[in-house]
Amino acid sequence: MSGCLITVEGIEGVGKTTNINWICECLARLGIPYCQSREPGGTPLAEEIRQLLLTPRDEQMSDMTELLLVFAARAQHLHQLIRPALARGEWVVCDRFTDATFAYQGGGRGLDMSLIATLESLVQQALRPDLTLILDIEPALGLARAHQRGAPDRFEQEAVSFFSRVRQTYLARAQAAPERYLIVDAGRSLNDVQAQISSGLEQFCQRRAAGAQTSEAHPHGA
Repeated sequence: MSGCLITVEGIEGVGKTTNINWICECLARLGIPYCQSREPGGTPLAEEIRQLLLTPRDEQMSDMTELLLVFAARAQHLHQLIRPALARGEWVVCDRFTDATFAYQGGGRGLDMSLIATLESLVQQALRPDLTLILDIEPALGLARAHQRGAPDRFEQEAVSFFSRVRQTYLARAQAAPERYLIVDAGRSLNDVQAQISSGLEQFCQRRAAGAQTSEAHPHGA
């Protein structure tokens, strides 16, 4: 199969790291070549931008500065890692992507969604994730988990109401385009969460394989 972009989204404390590792194990068992990355970040330059975004500081970062830094990191990530991997036929498993920008900077910060969509088209052109998993959890529970990891970063210092808006934006985007999203109840046990993910991945791979067979059978759309 050709390359494929899988993104994993969710607020703080949903268990993205653990479950992304599980997704990669599933792909490895299926013999699918993949690489794993994250946003903001994924390349040395983009990781430097990540530190600018996450590090608490005395100077308040404007919402527009935050948005533009996110897309600057994404532009570099796409150029240096994502597009080349997809061109090689690899699957890219990415911890957050542009849905996070709509959720955090749009839903959380209240920035204009149409502005974010314009930047999305400018930076990504037609590229969009093939599958997006949203690990969904009540914000209070997610934050309680996140704060057990250590000192909160600049985003983790936000109030529960901020993450409630982020969560609702994620869910609204999934409702608007259900064919691209898989909502996973991340408040359940790890075994249950991974069972949901495995089932969703299996169904996605089946749909993708069926689509590839249809294209081969009708190469000119006949």
